[in-house]
Amino acid sequence: MTVPASTPQPPYYAVIFTSTRTDGDNGYAEVARQMLELASSQPGFLGFESARQEIGISVSYWDSLEAIKAWKENMEHRKPQGRARDWYRTFRVRVCRVEREYGF
Repeated sequence: MTVPASTPQPPYYAVIFTSTRTDGDNGYAEVARQMLELASSQPGFLGFESARQEIGISVSYWDSLEAIKAWKENMEHRKPQGRARDWYRTFRVRVCRVEREYGF
């Protein structure tokens, strides 16, 4: 069973990646798995959630803007960034500060 990421008490940061995919996998699934594994080992990483239908939405959670910047600049992460046009018709990245969280 997939459950929402377990995050600490706010404030923390969320990077929201929304996208529409190109046709075919083009190696995407394996690279996505590798990148999640790599991100999970980065200092400041707090969690990850993803859903895909017509629009894909992936949210990664981080403890600081510095941690987000370090992940964006990670050399292993930069390699697949160069392949974005192989996998996405469009995408947007939004960086947000989470001020409040609630749920059950």
